[in-house]
Amino acid sequence: MINPETLELINNARKFTYAEYRIMLEQLQAQGLTTGPNQSPEIFEYARLNNQRMSRLDKTVVLLPELLDAIRDLNRPLRWVVITEGWCGDAAQNVPALAKIAEASQGKIELILVLRDENLELMDRYLTNGGRSIPKMICFDAQTGEELGKWGPRPAEAQHLFLSLKSDPAVTKEEFLQAVHQWYSQDKTQKVQQEMTALLLSWQV
Repeated sequence: MINPETLELINNARKFTYAEYRIMLEQLQAQGLTTGPNQSPEIFEYARLNNQRMSRLDKTVVLLPELLDAIRDLNRPLRWVVITEGWCGDAAQNVPALAKIAEASQGKIELILVLRDENLELMDRYLTNGGRSIPKMICFDAQTGEELGKWGPRPAEAQHLFLSLKSDPAVTKEEFLQAVHQWYSQDKTQKVQQEMTALLLSWQV
């Protein structure tokens, strides 16, 4: 389906390549800032940790052979628009893997990042259970503008853990965050890569 209003929102948004996004986050951190309107010390600390996570993943993510096969066999150009923020832990754990996939595609996948809080009208078209959960990746046919699908805010297994922890009133915020990031640490981007493999195969012409 082609939605002109959605495409216009994306065209009018401030957009970043992954490299530009990383540079911006590092520059903001040097000023004691992060993205978005909330500049509390707690949010800044989340962003600082996320910069560390992304730096580590940039160096350590190795794409699965089956994912590389799916990238190689991709027979139409894709445009991935990712809604994100520097303070978001799930974004820090997943966006570097999406960037590696786009890089490995050698131009078949164009990765564009936009900030959630600058683009709430766009965000509100892609809610998760009624919430503005990020990261959210929307995939378009780069030639026609047709929307092919979406992914996010986290792999299905992590989402199940997230919902389970959220529904338990005995779990503190600190315990919740620790459990989610421990899951990511053990997973090493395997689940997001597996899910991207399946999606790329489904987006073949």
